[in-house]
Amino acid sequence: MDDPKVLAYVTYLLASGVLVVWVARTLFRNGRPFLLEVFAGNAEMADSVNRLLVVGFYLVNLGYISLTMRSADQVPDLVTALELLSGKLGSVMLILGGMHFFNLFCFNRLRHHYVRRAVEQAA
Repeated sequence: MDDPKVLAYVTYLLASGVLVVWVARTLFRNGRPFLLEVFAGNAEMADSVNRLLVVGFYLVNLGYISLTMRSADQVPDLVTALELLSGKLGSVMLILGGMHFFNLFCFNRLRHHYVRRAVEQAA
């Protein structure tokens, strides 16, 4: 691996893959209680949605990582390779964070919908 660009690509794939797996596992583990509340204690529905979200999360993020791996930039040295790697990993982290906050926003709205519906049915 004498080519700095190849080193940057390999590091990008490994670091991005580890980051995506870590975030997916964290979201899966910590998302269950939130989804249980959203789905009014329906564990089967919460677990099913949780698994589907993780699959979608992997597909979107690994697809993004694959699409953004290629670079037309010249990478003559290690410093340039690190700069390229930093930009690519930064974009992956921004996408992961954006997806996370979007999901929280959607589920919070869904939760409010269920709570409002339960209150209306109880009245």
